[in-house]
Amino acid sequence: MAETLSVTDMLPNKFEPKRNYRWVLAIEGIDSFLAKTTKRPDFTLTDKKIDFINSYRKISGKLDMGDISVQLHDPIAPSGAQQVMEWIRTHYESVSGRAGYADFYKRDIQLKLLDPIGTVVELWDIKGAFIKSANFGSLDYGGDEIMMIDLTLVDPVGTVIELWDIKGCFLTNAGFGDVSYEDGAPMEISLTLRFDNCVLQF
Repeated sequence: MAETLSVTDMLPNKFEPKRNYRWVLAIEGIDSFLAKTTKRPDFTLTDKKIDFINSYRKISGKLDMGDISVQLHDPIAPSGAQQVMEWIRTHYESVSGRAGYADFYKRDIQLKLLDPIGTVVELWDIKGAFIKSANFGSLDYGGDEIMMIDLTLVDPVGTVIELWDIKGCFLTNAGFGDVSYEDGAPMEISLTLRFDNCVLQF
């Protein structure tokens, strides 16, 4: 049965809303004051169907974390475009054609929401974000707009939910795959292992 709130609990003096203009975004290599807009992360859970005789039940599947959009000011100094391009070059260097290691281009981000006096009331700690797209905007002689940069960032996170402790492993087969100039897929190595025993820890 739903509980009816007392008059004291409904008084507005206890209610202080969060405001969408009180926040600070911290990205390594990009000045915080360049940020114009962003959004908090969003999550989507897939559902899996388990069949049983004439019926089925549903359980939660994988968690899909949505991309994070960031819009930056692009002043003459400090140049937002230059700061973003330095980050992009850790992903891919257009002059040499070399791609970067994930350890170099992934960056941690903090999004802090503030109360009226500047105290952090909500902290999003975003691990291993990298650039999915960057739009430096269009130019127009007839316009009078302030230059902006639109970024889309990917937010990957993983947590161990099952651990197998496998004892006495040894290799019985190793396959190093094929190579092709037409295939841009990551290289894979296939291993076949034998072992003495295994224990599911959790």
